[in-house]
Amino acid sequence: QVQLVESGGGLVQAGGSLRLSCAASGSIAGFNTMAWYRQAPGKQRELVATITSDGRTIYVDSVKGRFTISRDNSKNTLYLQMNSLKPEDTAVYYCNVPWVYWGQGTQVTVSS
Repeated sequence: QVQLVESGGGLVQAGGSLRLSCAASGSIAGFNTMAWYRQAPGKQRELVATITSDGRTIYVDSVKGRFTISRDNSKNTLYLQMNSLKPEDTAVYYCNVPWVYWGQGTQVTVSS
């Protein structure tokens, strides 16, 4: 059993940046894919970005060019660098190992 703990959320003005981290209680090297999801109030949870063990990434169109997902297997940590933040990025952000594990989420609020 691996626990995922997100951190790095907060309140930021539009145009600002945040870096989310997801620390795993065990090794993430064996996870072929890891992902970030988000859920805004009143909306369904949506996939934001994924990264494979060999570094291939996929982003939802709304964050392309602004967000960067990365992973450090030596630190058992997944990251999401978020730049040029917009109010519509406001959501709870979740770390995910597909079909297996979810974190508890971290709140990101972007003010206009």
